[in-house]
Amino acid sequence: MPAHSQLAANTWQEEITSIAKKRSDFEHIVNARGSHPADYLRYIEFEKNVDALRRKRIKRLGARYKGAGQRTIYFLYNRATRKFSGDLTLWMQYIDFARKDKAYKRLNDIFTSVARLHPTKPEIWVHAANYFMDTQADITNARSYMQRGLRFCKNSEYLWLEYAKLETIYVGKIAGRRKILGLDVDHSKAHETGADGDVDMISLPQVTAEDINPSLKQDDGVDEVALQNLASAPVLTGAIPLAVFDSAMKQFQGKPSVAQRFFAMFTEFEQLSCIPRILQHVLDHLQQSSPQSVETAICKFRMHMFGRNPADPEFPPALADAFDMISAAIKQHPGDVARLSEVGVRQLLSFERLSADTDPAVQTVLSKRLRKYIRALDEGSGDKIVDLARSLQQEGKRHDSEALIRASVKYFAANEELQKLYSAINT
Repeated sequence: MPAHSQLAANTWQEEITSIAKKRSDFEHIVNARGSHPADYLRYIEFEKNVDALRRKRIKRLGARYKGAGQRTIYFLYNRATRKFSGDLTLWMQYIDFARKDKAYKRLNDIFTSVARLHPTKPEIWVHAANYFMDTQADITNARSYMQRGLRFCKNSEYLWLEYAKLETIYVGKIAGRRKILGLDVDHSKAHETGADGDVDMISLPQVTAEDINPSLKQDDGVDEVALQNLASAPVLTGAIPLAVFDSAMKQFQGKPSVAQRFFAMFTEFEQLSCIPRILQHVLDHLQQSSPQSVETAICKFRMHMFGRNPADPEFPPALADAFDMISAAIKQHPGDVARLSEVGVRQLLSFERLSADTDPAVQTVLSKRLRKYIRALDEGSGDKIVDLARSLQQEGKRHDSEALIRASVKYFAANEELQKLYSAINT
């Protein structure tokens, strides 16, 4: 055997021996009485690295990958979740791995197991529902997970909001397909009917299973008949998200803060034609049940400015009226000045983003208003500004965050964190 071939063989043998020893060490650790979930996670990470190395070498050699490493990783995840079935971190990493691997049949089994073991964990039901909606466009299964989750987690505001969000996303998907096909019509005045059902389930408007889950793809293309049938169903009018909202209000006795969270979530879907009607429904509920609450004032302000464009001629008087509402609310709720001011700041930041090609006078008004509410939001060290800037970044509103930092930095020059954020956006 040539010297270089012998050297390579020796190197591979040493590598195999090292891997075998590592596996033996990990097996001793995870089988020990005092083992922890983190021990399994380290073992799994090791096997992922081994599998990645195997893939690279197989690719270099032009051979076919048979997935042996994947099977080992799944086997370890199964062992880990059986031994530490109460550890959600393990389950979530298992789900994430299977999802990236597109192991859809295995994921169905994982979700079934974890939901059975942790029925009172809202994040499990949300994760499962979003998986079926995002990867398989399966609203029936997604809705089923949300509904079952609410049987166990009736007091979870998070789960109620995510359910309404899921239904609103579904409206958007159907509306988008109809628009592509030229089938979109105005459903804002469509008639809806109610239905009584299981007392443990939300009473949704009358919609057939075929309407709710049309076959959008068939062998010969998109099923246009199924999409046209939706014109007479309440799906596109937003009736189902509204039914979720109404049920949530019953569950939480009309709690204004919950209604405001619904309102804020619905505003994320500005492009849907049914959203103004949905927002008005939420606002009507607040005005009827809690007319003097700060949440009602906030939603009234946001409703007044919803969909406004700084380039429109009616924008300046509408802006003035809206901030008169904020001023009145501040007088009525002096303990909520910072909260109301933050609402004003967020709204002004969104308008500034849209005002690049508008009248300079409008831009000047927006800038002055923004500075005013920045100072009202944080009369101290600037820490609230830093917190808001970071929140905007986490929400994916990078432009708004940077605009806030630039507008605030001179007022809070002594705040080191704000200075760091300012430096970061200017490097």
